[in-house]
Amino acid sequence: MELKEFQLNAVKSLFEAMDKPARDIILKSPTGSGKTIILTYFMHQFIQSFPKTVFVWLTPGKGNLEEQSKAKMDKYIHASQTKLLSDVMTAGFEENDSAFINWEKLTKKGNNALKDSEQTNFLEHIQHALDSGLRFVVIVDESHQNNTVKADEIIQYFHTDKIIRCSATPKEIKNAEIIEIAEADVIAEGLIKKLLVINEDFPQTVETENQTGFLLERAYDKQRKLRAAFLSAGKDINPLIVVQIPNKSEVLQDEVERWFETQGVTFENGQLAVWLSDRHENLEGIEENDAKAIAVIIKQAVATGWDCPRAHILVKLRDNMDETFEIQTIGRIRRMPEAKHYNSDLLDSCYLYTLDEKFTAGVKRSLGKGALEAYTIFLKNEYKSITLTSEQRTMVTQTRNPQAALTAVAKYFEKEYHTGGNKAENATRLQTAGFVLDEDIVRHTISGETATLDFQAAGMNEINVTEKLDTHRHGRDYHQKIGKIGLEIGMEYSYMNTIIRKLFDKKFSYSRKILALEPRAVYSFVLNNADRLRHIVREAMAVELAQLQFDIKQVSKSPFRIPQSCLFTFDSTAKTQTEMRKNVYQGYLSSAEVRSSSERKFEKFCESADSVEWVYKNGDKGSEYLSIVYMDNSEKQKNFFPDYIIGVNGEIWIVETKGGFDRSGNSQDIDLYTPKKFAVLKDYLDRYGLKGGIVRYDEKSEELCICMDNYSDDIRDDCWKVLSDIVK
Repeated sequence: MELKEFQLNAVKSLFEAMDKPARDIILKSPTGSGKTIILTYFMHQFIQSFPKTVFVWLTPGKGNLEEQSKAKMDKYIHASQTKLLSDVMTAGFEENDSAFINWEKLTKKGNNALKDSEQTNFLEHIQHALDSGLRFVVIVDESHQNNTVKADEIIQYFHTDKIIRCSATPKEIKNAEIIEIAEADVIAEGLIKKLLVINEDFPQTVETENQTGFLLERAYDKQRKLRAAFLSAGKDINPLIVVQIPNKSEVLQDEVERWFETQGVTFENGQLAVWLSDRHENLEGIEENDAKAIAVIIKQAVATGWDCPRAHILVKLRDNMDETFEIQTIGRIRRMPEAKHYNSDLLDSCYLYTLDEKFTAGVKRSLGKGALEAYTIFLKNEYKSITLTSEQRTMVTQTRNPQAALTAVAKYFEKEYHTGGNKAENATRLQTAGFVLDEDIVRHTISGETATLDFQAAGMNEINVTEKLDTHRHGRDYHQKIGKIGLEIGMEYSYMNTIIRKLFDKKFSYSRKILALEPRAVYSFVLNNADRLRHIVREAMAVELAQLQFDIKQVSKSPFRIPQSCLFTFDSTAKTQTEMRKNVYQGYLSSAEVRSSSERKFEKFCESADSVEWVYKNGDKGSEYLSIVYMDNSEKQKNFFPDYIIGVNGEIWIVETKGGFDRSGNSQDIDLYTPKKFAVLKDYLDRYGLKGGIVRYDEKSEELCICMDNYSDDIRDDCWKVLSDIVK
């Protein structure tokens, strides 16, 4: 099982949260982010590091979610020790178990899945496990549905000190440790659609005698365009329209059914489906990408756990009643049919059609910049001939090369700590830099006096507590630390362990070996310096290393032309809606979204600068946009999409914008790869005779500054020039 980078980061955060005092850990993960993959991988890794652990995964009511989750873990984790409630009732809980249990079989009144005698037996199984020294970790799936007294009573039986609560819309819990997976990361990996487009190409004033027909007509037209686009791409995917009607609205339901009948979409030919509490038609196999149904009628949010990635369009019909906005409803149309983007704005977006202002407001509150109004804008004729060369990665694998990663880490030590061939000198240099080179395990605590509980450790005495190394007892700690170091760069435990051993273990041969420690001393070295090693490994993948080959052996090159049209997304609530006259597209507004603060400042600068003739905002993913290929230091190929292509006094410039510098000169750029991106951008510009660079905002001078020849993260460096002095 190969996890995406954001999924590995979530696993890493879960491990860190398990070390913190908070009992409750909230995993807020958008629909489609692979929550089950994240959790099952975490459970598998955790059990290897911490014996005597039992995971209990509690799922909500209907839909057999517990069986689905168990099946996924069995699929992803070979030889996993999974159980259902029936298995627990037969064999009890055992070390390394992962038990998947439906809440309602334990809590719902009138549910006979557990009779009183069986419930007592279930509690006895828990107590027997606790008496045997087992530790329970509880996972609450879809936790927003089970925040009840009954549910809390069940959790208390397990006497757990850690509860992981998972939901796209979690309830707030005081003092909880929160792990939030950013939607942008899930979108970047292609698992969910880039945008939710609201009421695309609607007129400013909608005049219609039949609101239902007005919305359904646009949704059906969009469905046919999507279907045609999928077929043109060689994909037999039939996009689904989800029509949500209010409760107690039989008249409206009849109206929807009659409208579809006029289009030849009926229950009889299998193209219309219905999913209501008292009526189910044409639902079998509806989740399949090539299923026959074009539309499904629902009322409240569809049952938890229903995944239909081909669902692309939501029509929300309103009534005069207030209805609670359900983010889960939107989640049903956000998954990608094949868990990847198609490099097409049309296919990589989902669509909402509604005249319900309150529902629209709820969507915007929940999705923020992920839900925007949109219309199609077209390229001005004078820019249709602009041509550049775009590069796309050709390496299919997303994995890192362990040998290249080893070299990168070794060179990072050489660059930062000046290590070389003399192991004794290396040891001295590392100790001077703060590394602990002790065969014992060294822990740290403090002593001193304080008048308040909110004390500062800086004012206390630091005490070192040493503990004799026991390779058997500390072996799992070592495994856990190596696993965490590997998670920093998505490297499996076995590869990461080999890298550490080659660098520091005398038994492993390697030309760039830093220390020659006895094998048992490597345990101490890792346990005493784990946090420092994690930082080094992460930095080593991104830092500029002059000795490393920068050339990409396999790059696909193709002509790039500015797309003839694009789906323009904007914030209709912004104070200004000025048309940007220098943009290459007709109708491009100052309220364009999604835009960072740096991008917004740069667009305003271009609009006012006399020397700037035209501006194109490049996309951030897809073969239709300008891309440059680079590798990180473990030879993982990445695509870099520069933010802007602009015309300046008859020349083409390419510009990347980044976070700025605060008034003290501190960097606000969070991208570790900026120096590497600068190098590939400069190389590209030199090869094709173009100009450009990295632009950042300096708060002290209140000026945009550009770096063109060399890169520095220090705004005081002479390589940074005021942009208005250069572009004039």
